[in-house]
Amino acid sequence: MYFLSAEERKQLFGGLLPRARSEPVSEELRGWSWHQPPLQPIYDLKLSLFEVANRYCRTGRDLYLRRVLGVETSPNLPMIQGAIFHKTVAKVITTAKRLIYQVGIDDFPEAKRRLSEPDYLSIESFRDRLSQEQIEEIKEKVRVLWEFESTRICSRAEELLASQPRLNEDSLVFHSIPVVVEQKLDGAFLGLSSHLSVDAFTFATPVIFDLKFDVKRDFHRLSPTGYALVMEAMYEFPVDIGCTVYACFKGNRILLERDFYLIDNELRQNFVEERDEKMRMIYEELDPGRPEECYATCPYIQSCKGE
Repeated sequence: MYFLSAEERKQLFGGLLPRARSEPVSEELRGWSWHQPPLQPIYDLKLSLFEVANRYCRTGRDLYLRRVLGVETSPNLPMIQGAIFHKTVAKVITTAKRLIYQVGIDDFPEAKRRLSEPDYLSIESFRDRLSQEQIEEIKEKVRVLWEFESTRICSRAEELLASQPRLNEDSLVFHSIPVVVEQKLDGAFLGLSSHLSVDAFTFATPVIFDLKFDVKRDFHRLSPTGYALVMEAMYEFPVDIGCTVYACFKGNRILLERDFYLIDNELRQNFVEERDEKMRMIYEELDPGRPEECYATCPYIQSCKGE
């Protein structure tokens, strides 16, 4: 999911990185300026990053129902599938790293063999919420996803092993799997949860990756923007590039589209405004009202309509 093609690397190094240098972000909108406006939180609240960046409900009434009225709901099928697929991608990447360290480069074929076996444990925590038919369908998609990702990892590793005779395990992991998945972040400086988790991040060229099993939405760029601000607040180095990875299944195939962009002043300002508006709604208990049109998979739709 996070391994770039030659064309994408060219776009990144020849386009976005030079633009990031020539179009600098305002200091006041860097995460390390969390202690002063406009980044300084205006209310003593903590929001999850999803609560800030989510605009599926155009008025944000889902957040009002959850945080002000205390309405509880269960995850629906698209939410469950998304959670399972995210866990699967993270699992195959961490498993590949672990196997390289455990088995070593001299017996890489054994690591490759063991990595070829899909891990279905991510389904177990949702088993009581799914029918047998749904379980089998999701299991097949997990298999396709696991095989897609593990094959790409092994190909990258074998290419490196063939060209670098003095490679060690640590170097192989770094160069063939150059991402950190589910990195834990503390967003407290910015009025966000202390238990954030970013889908993937690359340190060599700081890029925030956000994986979506969804169609493109105009607000999807807000999530990497929020993570970039948090990382800047924690580590005090600039994070200027985001990438939303759109994945979908077509039979036994995975289709991918990666949307790269600068995390510029406009995106940062939009994120801060969204955070402040939602904090105010919760703090002052302001009902934003129902949207003109509800999205089909909203888990709060019955409570929202009073049914």
